[in-house]
Amino acid sequence: MQNNGRKLLQGALIVGLFAFLGVLTACTGGQTKEEQEALDFLYAGMPLPDSVDYSREFWEANVKVAVKARHEMPWGEKVPGREWRHFVLPLRVNNEDLDSFRIAYYDELKERVKGKTMYAAVLEVNHWCHEHVSYQPSDSRTSSPMNTLRAAIGRCGEESTFTVAALRTIGIPARQVYTPRWAHTDDNHAWVEAWVDGKWYFLGACEPEPVLNLGWFNESASRGMLMHTKVFGDYTGPEDVVNKTACYTEINVTKNYVDVASIIVTVLSQDSLPVEGATVDYRLYNYAELYPIASKQSDAKGKSSLTCGKGDLIVWASKDGKFDFKKVTVGKDALLTLVLDKDSTYTASLQFDLVPPLGKYNKPEVSVEAQRENRKRLSAEDSIRIAYMKQAFCQDVEPNSPEALARANWRTIAELRKQTDKQFADEILATLSKKDYRDVTLDVLMDIAKTLSDSPLKGEDYRTVLSPRVANERLTPYRKTLSKYFQGMTAEELQQWVKDSITVDDTRNPQHLCMSPL
Repeated sequence: MQNNGRKLLQGALIVGLFAFLGVLTACTGGQTKEEQEALDFLYAGMPLPDSVDYSREFWEANVKVAVKARHEMPWGEKVPGREWRHFVLPLRVNNEDLDSFRIAYYDELKERVKGKTMYAAVLEVNHWCHEHVSYQPSDSRTSSPMNTLRAAIGRCGEESTFTVAALRTIGIPARQVYTPRWAHTDDNHAWVEAWVDGKWYFLGACEPEPVLNLGWFNESASRGMLMHTKVFGDYTGPEDVVNKTACYTEINVTKNYVDVASIIVTVLSQDSLPVEGATVDYRLYNYAELYPIASKQSDAKGKSSLTCGKGDLIVWASKDGKFDFKKVTVGKDALLTLVLDKDSTYTASLQFDLVPPLGKYNKPEVSVEAQRENRKRLSAEDSIRIAYMKQAFCQDVEPNSPEALARANWRTIAELRKQTDKQFADEILATLSKKDYRDVTLDVLMDIAKTLSDSPLKGEDYRTVLSPRVANERLTPYRKTLSKYFQGMTAEELQQWVKDSITVDDTRNPQHLCMSPL
C-alpha cells in the first residue's frame, strides 16, 4: 500500500520533471528558431496546469500555426512583436479549457477573410462566429472554443473566448475585455477588443455589426467603473496595471470606454503610521453586495491607487483583522485616507447613495443601407446555425433528456448506454451538469462505469462518488489508475498521503486553474 503510494509519487515527480524540462530545454526537433523562441515565451509564463496537462507536442503544433499565420496573412508583418507575443500567440484567453482550435480552423478562416483589409477581416470573423454560436446563459465553467462551436451556444464569456480564438487564429491581436460588475445595473459582461492598424477597437462577440466600436453595450460601457483584461506572459504595455502575477498582467482598459480619474488611498494604523501589505478593495454595489471590482495591496508608504470611471465606490482596507472603509466619488475625491481602527466587534447602521457614471451617447454613425445589409446577413447566419443544429443534434428526443442536452455530443451518451447497463448509465448521467453533457468524453464515462459498477455505496454517497466532477476542472479518466495505486488505503491514510505528497503552488497558478488528477 505504501509502496503503491511511493510509485504514484515517483510518477508525479517524473511528470513534473518533464514539464519543468519543457521550460528549460531548447528541444528544437523540426522547429525553426522563430518557433522555438515563441514556444520558450509561452512556457516562461505558462500556468502550471497548462504545462502539465497539455503535452509539448500540443504546444509545438499550435505554435507552428501561429507562426505560419504571421507569415501568410497580409497584416502579419505589421503586427508589432509585443502585440503578437501577448495577443496572438497565446492559446489561453481566460480560464477556459484549451484545444487546437487554431489548427483545425486556420485554413477555413484564412479563406474567409481573403482579400480583406484588417478592419474588414475583424468584422468578417465576427460574422463567421455568429454563424456558429449564439448566446445562452450557463454555469461559470468556460468551455473550450471547439466545444463552444460544437454546442452552437455560449454565455458572453464563452462567446468572447471563442471570438478571440478565431481572431488570433488568423494573426489578428485580440483580447477578452471584462467588466467585473456594471455600475448602473446588476450583472457583468465580457466582449472583445481587436488590434487593427495600431489601434484597439471593440466588438460584441458573436454579435456582428456593420462597424467596429459598436455593440448593444456602448451606453452601458460608458457608465462602467472598470474594464480590464488578462494579458498572459510578462507584459509591459502602455496601459495601467490592475494586478501583476507570475503568469499574467491584468491591465486597465477603462479609458477606452469612459472618462476616467484616479483615486489615491493611504492606509494608516491607529498610530497614524503607513500600513504596508493591507488589502485595499474597490467595491461596487451589485447583486445586493459590495463587490470588489479591484483588489490591491498597499505599498511601503501605505499607498494604493486605481484609475476608473467617475462614479461612486466603497473603498475597504483591511489587515490582520483590522479594517476601515469609506465612500468615495471618483473624479471629485482624488485622495482618501483609511485608518485601520475597526475590528469584528464593529457594528453600525449606514446609508449610502452610490451613483454610477453618467454615461454618454458614443455610437459611431452607420448608414441605413449598412444596417439593412447587416440584418440580412444576421438572418442568413441564423439559418446556417439552425441547419447545423438540425443535422448535428439528436432529433425526436425529450427536450431535457441527456441526448438533447448533449447537443452535438449526443453520440457519446448513446454509446455509454450501449456499453453499460441502462439504469447504471442513467445514474452516471444524472451526476452531470448541462454543460458536462456537451463536452464529456466516452473514456471519462466508461472510466466511471468500469471502476464503480460493483460499488457497495448507496444513496447520496453513491451519487457523490459517481460524479466525475470536483470543481471546474477538465474531465479526464483517472479512476482506474488512482484506484489501482490507492487500493486498500483508508480515508485517513489517503488524506495523509495528500498532505505529504502534494504542495499548493499559487505562484505558478494565480488563476487557480484546476489541474487534472493524473
